[in-house]
Amino acid sequence: MRGVTERLMLLDTASLYFRAYFGVPDSVRAPDGTPVNAVRGLLDFIDRLVKDHRPDRLVACMDADWRPQWRVDLIPSYKAHRVAEERASGPDEEEVPDTLSPQVPVIEEVLDALGIARVGVAGYEADDVIGTFTARAGGPVDIVTGDRDLYQLVDDGRGVRVLYPLKGVGTLQMTDEAWLREKYGVDGGGYADLALLRGDPSDGLPGVPGIGEKTAAKLLAEFGDLAGIMAAVDDPKARLTPSQRRRLDEARPYVAVAPTVVRVAGDVPLPDVDTVLPKAPRDPARLEALSARWGLGGSLHRLLLTLGG
Repeated sequence: MRGVTERLMLLDTASLYFRAYFGVPDSVRAPDGTPVNAVRGLLDFIDRLVKDHRPDRLVACMDADWRPQWRVDLIPSYKAHRVAEERASGPDEEEVPDTLSPQVPVIEEVLDALGIARVGVAGYEADDVIGTFTARAGGPVDIVTGDRDLYQLVDDGRGVRVLYPLKGVGTLQMTDEAWLREKYGVDGGGYADLALLRGDPSDGLPGVPGIGEKTAAKLLAEFGDLAGIMAAVDDPKARLTPSQRRRLDEARPYVAVAPTVVRVAGDVPLPDVDTVLPKAPRDPARLEALSARWGLGGSLHRLLLTLGG
């Protein structure tokens, strides 16, 4: 009988295959000369993660829409600098290195043949899929990502932590609430408020001008949360400098919509999938054909041994 203490591991898959792509030489190629550094690198990552952390369940969470329109409608600059091509229907095309894009379908095929759950939901980012799986989890959750946005999900009480790769996935920063408080002065629940006040150029989030990370942390410590800070703007007795009061007041239109953009969704309509980590491949013949076609060799072999062990 499966208990609630089962550990769920959620992979921010794009974050990891980007790291694999840039961390593994593009001299790693299929027999026909096609680069497969991201494919093999991701398989090596999963192998190491399973060996080191022994999850009972694992989901490769995907970006079905890396820049959802509902976020862009609220903050038009959201990830705008990363758009390679705007499309009239469907998600805009993200700027991705030429030799990485063809590897993504191969990654998806290999994960499916292995039987590793792979979930992307139309209209949502992988972060939102991760947020929803985390909200529904009955036991501890390890979120593996190179995206600090997911620090907002850290929750010691529920056993939710972020494993942030520092070097490959062999060296991971174990992000819990104590680490967040020491680094940023906030817990998981306060990280989203800190992020939206500070802004994030990599995501096209402007933040509140003049309110950097340290000031945002001090304001959150003083007033509790974003709502408390904005209530203080209207309270002449509140301990805000004149410039802080003015900047926050001028930023009201941004502050009104930013929480919806910055906070990951927890109510994505997830498909019914088997998240149990497979002991053996779901489709051995397909996996063998993919391995031969793409020269997955030792990377795939090691992962199969780990899964079966």
